Amino acid sequence: MKITVLIEDSACPGFCCEHGLSLYIQRQGKTILMDAGTTDLFLQNADRLETKLEQVDCAVLSHGHYDHSGGFGGFFSRNGHAPVYLRPQALEPILHKKGDVMRYIGVPERFLSQPQRLILVTGERELYPGLWLLPHTTPGLAERAARSQMYRQLKERVFYDDFSHEQSLVAETTKGLAIFSSCSHAGGANIIQEVERRFPGQRVIAFFGGLHLVGDKKQRMGAPAEEVHALGRTIREKGIQLYTGHCTGAMALDILREELGEQLHGLEAGTVVELEN
Repeated sequence: MKITVLIEDSACPGFCCEHGLSLYIQRQGKTILMDAGTTDLFLQNADRLETKLEQVDCAVLSHGHYDHSGGFGGFFSRNGHAPVYLRPQALEPILHKKGDVMRYIGVPERFLSQPQRLILVTGERELYPGLWLLPHTTPGLAERAARSQMYRQLKERVFYDDFSHEQSLVAETTKGLAIFSSCSHAGGANIIQEVERRFPGQRVIAFFGGLHLVGDKKQRMGAPAEEVHALGRTIREKGIQLYTGHCTGAMALDILREELGEQLHGLEAGTVVELEN
């Protein structure tokens, strides 16, 4: 299995970057695009990396935020057939409050330009043999949204986000399970536990994605340091290789680096990772 980072908040020399994430995953003869960043900028990196977007078999939207869905218009211009799998809640208005200002952070209008290609997923779904989409099953996730001031809107009602629009992509390999969770709003430890419950007896070997621990401009983390240390210890003790960046945050990365050492790997646009199938 080969994972190529098409866009990220940082980049290897010679590649473009923006706030967003897009992963190009090749596995057992199938190609999957997970997310498409904020804009069409990922297309430039895709060309430089000689990835074949027109050959993508299917795409996945990890959750309903603009920085993961904004580039799908560009993807649609390159690929005329691949379906996009998403949670139905990802199409509802999603909001973020900063100070007294509430702003829309959901999918842009251009994401809806080809509605016939959107496949709404409820529950779990096996895309291809051993490749799964899983919803969150952890209760009380709205408490995490309250900390981040994230909301969903349903008709006239605005309420704390329960992250039901978010899903994890899980690949079974001969060595164990690889989790792809672009922002991990439900919490990295929770997501690992969800996957372990779903696949009893199989261990998680790799975790790809941001951890949503980033703070504000004063660099305060969005989670207590103790929580980040605990997450790092959990990942270390389970022997998981963590590939992260995007919304993890510099301070949290420092703590995770302290806890994980060589188990921590940075994600940048242009990064290529290979795992055994």
